[in-house]
Amino acid sequence: MPGDEQLVQIGGRRLRLTRLDKVLYPAAGTTKGEVIDYYTRIAPLLIPHLTGRPVTRLRFPDGVDHAPFMAKDLEPGAPDWVHRMPVAHTTGTKAYPLVGDVPTLVYLAQVASLELHTPQWRFTPEGERGNPDRLVLDLDPGPGTGLAECAQVARWARAILVGMGLEPHPVTSGSKGIHLYAGLDGAQTSDQIVAVAKALAQALEADHPDLVVSRMAKEARTGRVLIDWSQNNGSKTTIAPYSLRGRAQPWAAAPRTWDELDDPALSQLTFTEVLERAERIGDPLGALGFRAGGRSAASGPLSAYIAKRDPARTPEPVPDNPLAAATPAGQQPRFVIQEHHARRLHWDLRLEHEGVFVSWAVPRGVPATTGRNGLAVMTEDHPLEYGSFEGAIPRGEYGGGTVTIWDDGRYDAEKWRDDEVIFTVHGRPGGPLGSVRLALIRTQGSGEKSSWLLHRMKTDAEGRPQPDGQPVVASAQADPVAPDSPPAAVPRRELAPMLSTTAARALARATAGRWGPWAEVKWDGIRAIGVWDGTRLRLYARSGTDVTARYPELSGVDARLAAASAVVDGEIIALDARGVPSFTRLQNRMHLTKPREIAAEQARTPVRLHLFDVLRVDGADVAARPLRERRALLERLAADAIGEIAVPPVFDDVDAALATSARLGLEGIVVKNPASAYRRGVRSPDWLKVKLTRTQEVVIGGIRPGRGGRAGSIGSLLVGVPESDGLRYAGRVGTGFSDSMLARLDEVLAPLRTEANPFVGVPDADARDALWVRPELVGEVEFAQFTPGGILRHASWRGLRPDKAPDQVRREE
Repeated sequence: MPGDEQLVQIGGRRLRLTRLDKVLYPAAGTTKGEVIDYYTRIAPLLIPHLTGRPVTRLRFPDGVDHAPFMAKDLEPGAPDWVHRMPVAHTTGTKAYPLVGDVPTLVYLAQVASLELHTPQWRFTPEGERGNPDRLVLDLDPGPGTGLAECAQVARWARAILVGMGLEPHPVTSGSKGIHLYAGLDGAQTSDQIVAVAKALAQALEADHPDLVVSRMAKEARTGRVLIDWSQNNGSKTTIAPYSLRGRAQPWAAAPRTWDELDDPALSQLTFTEVLERAERIGDPLGALGFRAGGRSAASGPLSAYIAKRDPARTPEPVPDNPLAAATPAGQQPRFVIQEHHARRLHWDLRLEHEGVFVSWAVPRGVPATTGRNGLAVMTEDHPLEYGSFEGAIPRGEYGGGTVTIWDDGRYDAEKWRDDEVIFTVHGRPGGPLGSVRLALIRTQGSGEKSSWLLHRMKTDAEGRPQPDGQPVVASAQADPVAPDSPPAAVPRRELAPMLSTTAARALARATAGRWGPWAEVKWDGIRAIGVWDGTRLRLYARSGTDVTARYPELSGVDARLAAASAVVDGEIIALDARGVPSFTRLQNRMHLTKPREIAAEQARTPVRLHLFDVLRVDGADVAARPLRERRALLERLAADAIGEIAVPPVFDDVDAALATSARLGLEGIVVKNPASAYRRGVRSPDWLKVKLTRTQEVVIGGIRPGRGGRAGSIGSLLVGVPESDGLRYAGRVGTGFSDSMLARLDEVLAPLRTEANPFVGVPDADARDALWVRPELVGEVEFAQFTPGGILRHASWRGLRPDKAPDQVRREE
């Protein structure tokens, strides 16, 4: 990238940062990079004071020693994921940015928006201006006065506000004076609050005429402190707490304690001092964060909950002070899942966040498998007291029916955005949920009644494979079993296959010599776990997806396995005209789901199932037994199986196995420890994969349009491999496609088109005419080697891998 540009990933968003060494505060030498670092680090304290408010900015692209310009409208080039809301002005409607996450803050800092100003109101759920949820007094020192005089006026104002039932909080403004904030219940209009603030200022001026002035006239301000009450006007804005200021020094608006205001040495704070205080004492203004006036305010997130319930009619909690129940800072927040027998049975998932339970109704409960997603519909926020609620809501009341707790506990929040939440819950010991990593992804709408997808992640937060869990079962009746669910005798978590690690030939030979020789040909198909119930074989892909119906020659007949029940592990393969397994040919079968299409292709592309392991026989779990014993069981089990099912031979010589694999043109072999147990869902060093041809799973992130004979079609695919900093670009793939494969790719990629570049490190030359797609599909390529920069050389397309998810892709060394 030119200059000092950086493409970074923050909170799931990609941002291009430029000119990070640009000095924005010449007197202090503070650079744009340091400004971005400050806003990133202060974000947990700053964002609650910005959420829901339109942000007006003062931008200083040339530094604070040059005149800034005011920005209300969001810039045309702003990322499309930056939320914005329209506000009507006499000069026309302007789209203001909303700041609710770190990526948005970083973007604003990138365009040198040093000062962030907000009104005292927030948007209503309908997108209108709400009533103010806080009152502000701007104490501005005139000539001959300073912070000490402002602090004295603040103490006088505090006495009056406390007498009105309002507790004020001081903020040194980062400029000259002090701001006082007090939370409101949202019941009064801006005009009404302006009148109150003006009357208060005039009363203080009457009591202390030598030091206080409430009039704006400059000639009246010498030696006095102006109480600017007009900041409560609905069209006015005030510098946001924790915002930087465009002054000679990088001062910031800093919430303070009343004890600090008594310090004769009181001064404005620089951003480094603000960060130090934040780590030490947190946010002194925290009581006004997100929704000033507390959670029960009319404009607060519990307003919808309160409006739907009459405490005299329902046993549900309707607390006067919801914040009192919040989990103390530093402790894991709470979650609860309640089984709700209302008009329709459903489960309610609630996550503690910013003092309330953010809630979703989940019709089928938490998905028991990674292969199935559940619908979740956001409902109104609930008070934290609801976490212990069980009881009967009377018929005719909102949500009438019986509520019981299905599971509860604590959770770790990995990501919390307004369109995506990733978290790991830790349920009750011995409870139905256990510890599981989940994701909620918004798919339609916003706020209450928006639709979300609830997904059980394939790996835990440490990247380890995550086993399947127990199906959600209602207390009053069993939850209907879905058509593609495995038999109840085999929990889904048992179907996660054991995985191999990649090794060089020399290491494999040496290890086999230590273990005792055991090598199997790698059959160039797709992995399948088979569940046999005595009459029928059901098949599950590595992802957990039920693929039984796709292969009727294996599952639609009596497979003749010699057991009442069994679970086996193997590979589904398709043979070419020479009788050699062909992954490319298998592509013709693996994507089909319609019975007519499957039947037609079955005759052209028959498949076989090569078995290499057994996990369970006649109800007994044999996974812990040594491989050599499991192999003997497998051979007896499949001795009379149908012709489409085979148990290929084991080689006692690594080189002989490699030679056979090379003769058949296959990918390689797997060397195994004959004494090893079968470890479900684990990538184990007891299985060593040795490759003859280099293949790599990749995630598709873009298309380059075809030219010449491919005009109007796909010219090449832009692919990547996930790394710690995002989807790292790995190059283009333009060969190895058949016409039918191109048509298939065009069909599945078209719905994934997006304007966002999903890659880290894609060169401008490759990005110039690229059509980006959401990185949701995995493919496989054959290639010569990786360049030092991680680009695939001589990559050729092998096919899609629907059995793999993007987060399962790893670079093959």
